Amino acid sequence: MAINLTKGQRIDIGLQRVGIGLGWNPNEQASGDEFDLDASAFLLAENGRIPDNGFIVYYNNPLSMDSSVSSTGDNRTGEGDGDDETLMADLSKVDSRISEIVVVVTIHEAAERKQNFGQVRESFIRIYNAATNEEICKYELDEDFSSESVVEFGRLYRRNGQWKFEAVGRGHQGGLQAMVDRFS
Repeated sequence: MAINLTKGQRIDIGLQRVGIGLGWNPNEQASGDEFDLDASAFLLAENGRIPDNGFIVYYNNPLSMDSSVSSTGDNRTGEGDGDDETLMADLSKVDSRISEIVVVVTIHEAAERKQNFGQVRESFIRIYNAATNEEICKYELDEDFSSESVVEFGRLYRRNGQWKFEAVGRGHQGGLQAMVDRFS
């Protein structure tokens, strides 16, 4: 049975291969433009920095340089129920320099389209067993990020050789490049 997490709550993963499903429903009436949200993963060293740009997984780089994290593709509309974008992680392949994987969602061209996460509802991140599709945990973001165009949904992190997940729910200004700069 899946566990529903609250902000800041942590859970042991106990698996090597996991799926990271992300979902959202934009309020189309809030903007004249379509919403294009993008899931990304930043694989960080102990110092909180990416050791190489190959450790950023996003729509233009769908596979980390150690082949441990991949994107299943860019969903440009977010239409339908369930996961809008998915990242896959084989935690047994994560480079030894990496201590955490931060999962963020950005709004593509948010400034130009005057869009923010306050115009997005029913956002969630869920971790599931990649072999069986059984959901392990889910975190539903309930904050109103009325000025943020980037949200850290959650993070996988390594402690004493074991992988854990933390529900983060932290908003930021800027876009994907702002997050690259933050972690570089």
